[in-house]
Amino acid sequence: MKDHIAACVQIAVEPNDINNNIDKCCHWLERAVKDYDAELVLFPESITTGFTPGMTPDEFYSLLEPIPGKHTEKIQKLAGQLGVHVVFPLYERGPEKGIIYNSSILIDDKGEILGNYRKTHPFPTERLEGGGWTTPGNEVVVVETKLGKIGMVICYDGDFPELVRVLALKGAEIITRPSALLRSFEIWEFVNKARAYDNHVYLLGANSIGPDAAKNYFFGHSMIINPIGQTIALARGTEEIIAAKLDSNPIKHVSYGTKSPMIFDHLEDRNVKVYGDILMEGKSSFEPAKRIPYRR
Repeated sequence: MKDHIAACVQIAVEPNDINNNIDKCCHWLERAVKDYDAELVLFPESITTGFTPGMTPDEFYSLLEPIPGKHTEKIQKLAGQLGVHVVFPLYERGPEKGIIYNSSILIDDKGEILGNYRKTHPFPTERLEGGGWTTPGNEVVVVETKLGKIGMVICYDGDFPELVRVLALKGAEIITRPSALLRSFEIWEFVNKARAYDNHVYLLGANSIGPDAAKNYFFGHSMIINPIGQTIALARGTEEIIAAKLDSNPIKHVSYGTKSPMIFDHLEDRNVKVYGDILMEGKSSFEPAKRIPYRR
């Protein structure tokens, strides 16, 4: 990984007004590069539409485009013109009606799509089985770029330590987590810090603000966490950009503000012999208010 400046752009969208939302993203991308010298820019989950469609899956499918396509071409072109890498999350029309992916694409500084990650753990409300609209993906994605190796997750994915661990084992140095989080700030913060610290990676979390079509309100507070669990950039609950320099040599010291050496590596120090049951199906010993099945 090379030293570079990463930014999270946190903006509200007009639900399902895709063209206007794309234009707004382009405006804020220009600001991130001009005002912050950002080389990597992350937008929140489902930035072209908002999280909840507020219409039937068939109607929503008709609104969407494949990737690459009309909904990616403008941001791709601008990324190339500005010479910036962009993580651009949006819903993707699948190969047939009834298949909609919650996707996040990584565009390089030439405007090319290097990776397309499809959310592997849809939130219960967006699952087809729960009356939602999203078909889960089934692939992990780590993309090698000139900035570093970038692992991709989306929102609820971040609650699953196994997924981020696999990305780290595949060499990810930076994890991008675009989100439209429907839980508390406290959960948002400690999960982001845990995933960063557990795996010695940078975590970029861009969270939505404002309402979606179902009047879910999102609280923002996008953040950038370094590999020793320190928050190095934090947004408020309004439209704004945060940015921080990502240091290519971040785990020499055990904590921030000290020269005390760090002498451990959570990946190397694992005793893998005790993990034999990690792929076993299971459920919590405690009962949630409702269980929504998950199609695997």
